[in-house]
Amino acid sequence: MMVKALIIDDEALARENIKNHLQAYSEIQVVGECSNGFDGFKAIHQYQPDLVFLDIQMPKINGFEMLELVDEKPRVIFTTAFDEYALKAFETGAVDYLLKPFSKERFKQAISKCLAQTLSAAPHAVEEYTVDMPERQNQIVVKDGNNIQIIPVGQIKYIEAYDDYVKIYTAQKKHIKNTTMKFLEKSLNPKLFVRIHRSYILNTNELTKIEPYKKNNYLAILKGGEQIPISRSGYQRLKNRLGI
Repeated sequence: MMVKALIIDDEALARENIKNHLQAYSEIQVVGECSNGFDGFKAIHQYQPDLVFLDIQMPKINGFEMLELVDEKPRVIFTTAFDEYALKAFETGAVDYLLKPFSKERFKQAISKCLAQTLSAAPHAVEEYTVDMPERQNQIVVKDGNNIQIIPVGQIKYIEAYDDYVKIYTAQKKHIKNTTMKFLEKSLNPKLFVRIHRSYILNTNELTKIEPYKKNNYLAILKGGEQIPISRSGYQRLKNRLGI
């Protein structure tokens, strides 16, 4: 069985090193290489690789953020100089986590693990190990057609639950992202965002006033005039956050 491999790393020397190691494995074909997450996302869609060698820290979007956008996720061997995300990577199903600089023997171990797995089996979701990434509190990455768009969190007005997706509202447009409210509530900056309702997360900088609405419920009135329901528990969380 031929395994299609893609290499995504912003360092040319690192990509070359992986290709040199892979010359010893006739069953693995390198179908492409990319220097950033934007091109990596497009290459995964184009080549449908079985295996991706992926760096974590890259310009603009990191490897975890890129993987969030991929619908059919390949197997992943992380290749990085940072060891602090290894545990989360393994907990969520990464094939292996190679810490640069890695030896030929360590690389061989990773390949052996990959080839021993059933590549057709679906890997675990990757979003849970992006929570602790520092970029997470500064930006959200979404798909816009076949392109990637970075949304600074300060531009987000509010977020609404939408079946298995969420709607992210900015002053410019509405974006849809395949993630959960629970995940966003956990990962976004708690000093800025509050879960005010089962279906809504609010950027408190957008709030102008709170109005009573029905029994024990309220409405959040935003700068743009939007009205968002606040549940009883969400009202308490909002009060605590605002110190009122």
